[in-house]
Amino acid sequence: MPPPASHALVAKVKVQLKLAIARLRMVQKRDEALSKNQRRVMAQLLEVGKIDSARIRVENIIRSDITTELHEILELYCELVLARAGLLEAPTCDPGLEEAVKSIIYAAPKTEIKELHQVRVILAEKFGKEFVLQAMENTDGKVSEKVVKKLSVTPPKEELIVGYLEEIAKAYGVNWPKKAREDLGDAPPEFLDGDDDDENPSGGQAQKNLEAPLVADGAEDKEVEARAELSKATPPRSFGPSSPLHINPPSPSTDNIHPKITLNSVELKPPAKKPASAPVAKKPPAAKGSIADGIPDVDELAKRFAALKR
Repeated sequence: MPPPASHALVAKVKVQLKLAIARLRMVQKRDEALSKNQRRVMAQLLEVGKIDSARIRVENIIRSDITTELHEILELYCELVLARAGLLEAPTCDPGLEEAVKSIIYAAPKTEIKELHQVRVILAEKFGKEFVLQAMENTDGKVSEKVVKKLSVTPPKEELIVGYLEEIAKAYGVNWPKKAREDLGDAPPEFLDGDDDDENPSGGQAQKNLEAPLVADGAEDKEVEARAELSKATPPRSFGPSSPLHINPPSPSTDNIHPKITLNSVELKPPAKKPASAPVAKKPPAAKGSIADGIPDVDELAKRFAALKR
């Protein structure tokens, strides 16, 4: 019996690719829901101090995340082959499809997606036994390195296990690793235990309360007037977009559990909250009748412009 025509194989593989993409998306959603429940259990174990049990069980979460990442890669490859299905009409595999096709053939037997198995069978029928053996053994290195890495059975490293536990503890507000109160000195007040009463203010607030009466009422009025005049000539901070560049931080993954934003090899960090500092002593107002009455000097204007730009 002669082999089916190429266009018939292409039609079959397109149908199976669409089914495989739908199944991969459904499995990813299912695994994400299960992973959330497992992470909640891990947080409870850390909270009650069962660290050894959490270290062992967190490996299941890591393996589930690796499988989800593999499914995402295979979904992209299926979409690529589907978009370039016209190239499958050729008798040999096009170089633009070789990585995607061989990665699917390599990974399909190691997954639970039956639709991928059918795609693999059709591709094997299209390109022949030697092509399939070459893909399974990855002799030419065309299979994606990420796919090979995700399918490896090596146990996770200790750094990855600790990183996962730290991220889970942070997400659920668990104090792990245990930190003493003095270690939280630089943390914002809302993360510290206890409530601050108005009768017992913090150091910075107490200093403000002590120095506030030292400022004359007349100086305050003139300061407000000077700022109002400057705001007329200077665009307000709310004018236009706050920043022309907006970067969303990458999502954590098994390859990078603590993602950081970098630009030209320089790490970008969110602006740190400035600690409360004592107010700058204001100059006394000039004597009435003077030519400089109500007009600040150059240094004072420079300071005010710098404050408005912040």
